[in-house]
Amino acid sequence: PMTPPVEHEPMLLLAVTEFVANSAAFTYFTAGALHRNISTLPRRFPLQLSTKSMEVFSPQLQEHYPDQPMELHLWARQQPLLSCHPDALHGTLFSSAEAFVVLPNATRVPAFLLNIDANVTGKPTITRNRLGGTVRLTGLGLPVLQVKRLETVLKFGLWLFGVPQANSKCCPSPVP
Repeated sequence: PMTPPVEHEPMLLLAVTEFVANSAAFTYFTAGALHRNISTLPRRFPLQLSTKSMEVFSPQLQEHYPDQPMELHLWARQQPLLSCHPDALHGTLFSSAEAFVVLPNATRVPAFLLNIDANVTGKPTITRNRLGGTVRLTGLGLPVLQVKRLETVLKFGLWLFGVPQANSKCCPSPVP
């Protein structure tokens, strides 16, 4: 229980409880809104979606499907868990990623499936009378396989692209 502050000037008071945050996560998960299909990655990303790029992790892919494009299907395999703290909102995301090789006739061949769990922290910010926030990746878990290189690439990619994209949606650039 929290008593709102008594102020005499206009102000915005935003209170988020774990119940509200987890109810929203449950709603999005139940509605199937936590799915994403990716067919291209930014050129600066250290890995591209092709069998040639994946050769370092799985040489068999390049052998069986030389230089073919790939797709990545991401989804939440269970509801995200969120916890509220005075300084931030912490979340654990339980996701799966399935990669497919896209053949010339548009047939998709399953290549691999990974369960990827991520811990994130979101902090609200106020800049020049604008409410926003920042998101930070605090942990990433992959299956206990020989995927250390893949984990390093994924962490780097999330740090370079995923987190900035989340931050751009939370805290857009000020309008001149």
